[in-house]
Amino acid sequence: MHVEGRDRKIADDLLVHYDVHARRLPWRAPPGANAADPYRVWLSEVMLQQTTVAAVGPYYAKFTDRWPTVGDLAASEDADLMAAWAGLGYYARARNLLACARAVVRDHGGRFPDTEDRLRALPGVGAYTAAAVAAIAFGRRAVVVDANVERVVARLFAIDTPLPAARPQIRAAADRITPDARAGDFAQAMMDLGATICTPRNPACGICPLRQDCAALLTADPAAFPVKAAKKAKPHRLGHGWWIERDGHVWLVRRADKGLLGGMRALPSSDWSAAPDSTPPIPARWTTIDEPVAHVFTHFSLALRIHHAHVEAGVTPEGDGAWWPIARIGEAGLPTLFARAAEAVRKEKHARD
Repeated sequence: MHVEGRDRKIADDLLVHYDVHARRLPWRAPPGANAADPYRVWLSEVMLQQTTVAAVGPYYAKFTDRWPTVGDLAASEDADLMAAWAGLGYYARARNLLACARAVVRDHGGRFPDTEDRLRALPGVGAYTAAAVAAIAFGRRAVVVDANVERVVARLFAIDTPLPAARPQIRAAADRITPDARAGDFAQAMMDLGATICTPRNPACGICPLRQDCAALLTADPAAFPVKAAKKAKPHRLGHGWWIERDGHVWLVRRADKGLLGGMRALPSSDWSAAPDSTPPIPARWTTIDEPVAHVFTHFSLALRIHHAHVEAGVTPEGDGAWWPIARIGEAGLPTLFARAAEAVRKEKHARD
């Protein structure tokens, strides 16, 4: 699409600003240059979904040190990757990360495809990630819309349709202002603008390079855009988790590959529902911690009641699991919910001692 008039001015003004004020990020090339390694662009984009730049930085450094190429990542063990991912949330992304790396090696000779359509065909690569990698790594013109870009565009054009219904309008408007050249820089400039100036609350309109062309600035409240539909209350579920201790070790299971926290090490637990099964995995003298561990998932909140017990040498629960040294529990890669459960047990034992 050829960008003209006001739309051209928006692109030009933003790129001038970006050339001076671009954030320095470990996965980003300087303005005017395509990224040297598509693998690192892809990895950073997957990590950044639903996560902040500040949170991703240390994970990205560890990943690229341990797995410097897509081939290295493809050859990694599933358990190692899941443990390294712990804390970034949305564990399905970690499973897709590994599946995608293996597909790139198996089907593309270890080189990422350089077009949006071919990237989109890779396992776990959605429309946003395909567009971002195509634009940032390969300089292809692609319309890249993440949450920051969505907010900037909704304000530039004062799109008052509530989300998520507004997304087709927002994408069409983003398409209008995306230039043919420097599409990667433009995408990153839009992300930077949303992260640093056009923020969700208290946007710094006075220093915005696009203020002269922003329709929302002419309204009484620019921060009211994008308009959001009223949130529905999340359902609340209950569950039980069991800390089974023996000779300085705790019994950890591997959760099923599909579903919440799939493939992760965890404590044995019940179903999560309004009336979960409270039957423990093995008979023992169980102690129940007074306060349940609270956690909020995307679609529901959970209160996990934790029970703990010691068992004698030779006693092992049934099922797929292993004894893990309690002194090294921090290395188990437990997801946040079960890391909190482990901490609750530690505090309970410390209070008793």
